[in-house]
Amino acid sequence: MNKKFIVPFVAAGLLFSCDTSEKKSEETTAPVEDTTAVEEEAPITDPEATEVWEPEPEVVSFDENNVPSDAVVLFNGENLDAWESTKDSVVNAPWQINKDGSMTVVGGTGDIQTKESFGDMQLHVEWQAPQVVEGEGQGRGNSGIFLQGLYEVQVLNSFENRTYSNGQATAIYKQSIPLVNATKPTEQWQAYDIIYHQPEFDADGNKTKAATVTVLHNGVLVQDNTEIQGTTEYIGKPKNPAHGEGPIKLQDHGNPVSFRNIWVRKL
Repeated sequence: MNKKFIVPFVAAGLLFSCDTSEKKSEETTAPVEDTTAVEEEAPITDPEATEVWEPEPEVVSFDENNVPSDAVVLFNGENLDAWESTKDSVVNAPWQINKDGSMTVVGGTGDIQTKESFGDMQLHVEWQAPQVVEGEGQGRGNSGIFLQGLYEVQVLNSFENRTYSNGQATAIYKQSIPLVNATKPTEQWQAYDIIYHQPEFDADGNKTKAATVTVLHNGVLVQDNTEIQGTTEYIGKPKNPAHGEGPIKLQDHGNPVSFRNIWVRKL
C-alpha cells in the first residue's frame, strides 16, 4: 500500500472518532426530564378548616360621648389635668374652660401639651373656629395638632377661605395637601380622626422608616397613609432628629379656637 495514503486515512479516522465521542458525551450529559408527578393538595371541603377562633378581639363599649372604653380621655370638658404649658411644665394649661364643655385658646399664653407621651395612636379631636369671622388665609381660625410634639396636622377655618394648599385644614403643614377640603361652615364643629404610626430610627439615630398618618375630616378621608417627611418647619425643610414617644401638642396661634371631646387610643 502506498504510505502517502495511510496518513490522511488515519487522520480522517481520528477526526471521525473524536466527533463520535463528542456526540456520545453530549448524549450522555443531556438533562433527564423529571417525570415525577407533583402531588396536589387535597381541596378543603370543610368550612371549619379555615375558621380561626383565637385570639378573640377585646370587646369595646362606648360612653355617652361615643368614646371607646379602651381610650385615654385627654379632655372631658371639666378640667385640664391631662395638659401642661409648653413654656413651663409645672404650670397647668392656661387655656379657658367653657360652660359647654369645650376649652378655648387664650391668645399669648402659649401652646399646651399632654403630660403623657404617645407613640402609635388613634387620636380624636373636635374643634370649632371663632364664631366671629375675622382675618383671611392663615389668619382665620388658626391652630394646630402636633403629633409627638413635632408633626403638625393643620387646624384652620378653611371654609370659603383660600390659602396655600399645603397650609389649609388637615394639611400636614407645608408637606402634604389634603385630598379634599371637607371643612364645615364656621358655626359647626369639626372632627378629626387621626391614625398615626411613629418613625423608626437605628442605633446611630438615622431614620429607617418614615412616620405615616391617615386623617379623616368630618368622616371624609383627606390624608391616606401619608408619609411624613420630618418635623414641621415654618421656614426651611423638615428635619429628622431621632426620638421616642412624645406628647400631643395643641397650638396657640393667637386665634380663640375651641376644642372638645379629645381622646386617644394607643396602637
